Amino acid sequence: MQINEDGTTTIGVGLISVGWMGQLHSRAYANLRYAYPELKIRPRLVHAADPAPARAEEAVEVLGYEKASADYHEVLNDPEVDVVSICAPNFLHAEIGIAAAEAGKHFWIEKPVGRGEHETRDVAEAAAAAGVVSSIGFNYRHAPAIEYLRELIADGRLGRITNVRGQMFADYSSDPRGALSWRFVRGLAGNGVLGDLMGHLVDLVQYSLGPIAEVSALTSTVYTERPELPMGTGTHFALIEDGEMKPVENEDYAAMLVRLSGDAVASGAVGTLEASRVSVGPRASYGIEVYGTEGSAHWDFERLNELHLSGGLGAENQGYTRVMARPGMGDFGRFQPGAGTSMGYDDLKVIEAKKFLQAVLGREALNSNIQDALSAAQVVTAAERSAETRAWEQSAPVAGTTAAIRA
Repeated sequence: MQINEDGTTTIGVGLISVGWMGQLHSRAYANLRYAYPELKIRPRLVHAADPAPARAEEAVEVLGYEKASADYHEVLNDPEVDVVSICAPNFLHAEIGIAAAEAGKHFWIEKPVGRGEHETRDVAEAAAAAGVVSSIGFNYRHAPAIEYLRELIADGRLGRITNVRGQMFADYSSDPRGALSWRFVRGLAGNGVLGDLMGHLVDLVQYSLGPIAEVSALTSTVYTERPELPMGTGTHFALIEDGEMKPVENEDYAAMLVRLSGDAVASGAVGTLEASRVSVGPRASYGIEVYGTEGSAHWDFERLNELHLSGGLGAENQGYTRVMARPGMGDFGRFQPGAGTSMGYDDLKVIEAKKFLQAVLGREALNSNIQDALSAAQVVTAAERSAETRAWEQSAPVAGTTAAIRA
């Protein structure tokens, strides 16, 4: 890390895994200076690691890293690297996160951080012991409409929050010919849609309304067998004809009843949350509906730049009004000049990179952190227990999160 004569700060960046998400992190770092010039932060893409030679070469030739290696330990041992993005497959997250902390590197890690609560706690403890800053890939919380919704809830504009509904419905595994990638193998992925999608939804609820204290859940596996995909030969979007069928070892669908904690901004609220990776129709329908005594709101990622609001219009005018994201909502004005000119998914990652690096520099700590990841993992693990016991399960409070807590 270096402070330059012009007052800018150069931060050395390392990347572990040069897949789609690794490319996205790299573009986010590169675009930071254009979206937030006044921060005077200059990420320097120093060192990338990927065991696939073609991807390692891409890191240098396309993404602009100064060098690349096959072994991620070389990135962690590089003295020029100050922060590291961990974008490897989920089953490697905990191992690499702990190694990054032990190497003294601040890390931005994709979710789920671990295969369940225990692995996530191990990473959290390693980060705390090393005193490094962490940031988690909970990108949906950064949507300007969600930031505005969080303000409306905190300010009491919707009244007392009574209930919430949320869904994370994707279709990437809706075809039974969909390949049996590592995501469907319990030893590699841990749980299925609970960790992959429900973790995002839990964070969205906790960030907007407050901590979840109790859950009752059920799960199902819609397709119990899939054609095998050899490791490293494709993605979980691949379709395979006449492949050897192997068992799916985790859940395709999950549903939860939830109760929020007493210290939540929406204390006393209850709700229903659903996640599916086999839905037919929704492509990436990730959304939340919030209902209060004086109004309600709903948001869907497929319409990222819209928030639908009801309330305060008088009984004769009840119904929903579409509110377009605009400057003044979250970080919208950093990317577009006015409502109707839409932000995109990549922009959410630029916001995430900004919050991460500001925290690394000891400025505002507005980033999601490892404690947020641990809290979400606890809720997901409680849901797994509940699906087995058919009883309500508790999720203990986690200190140091960014959940919406009553003042």
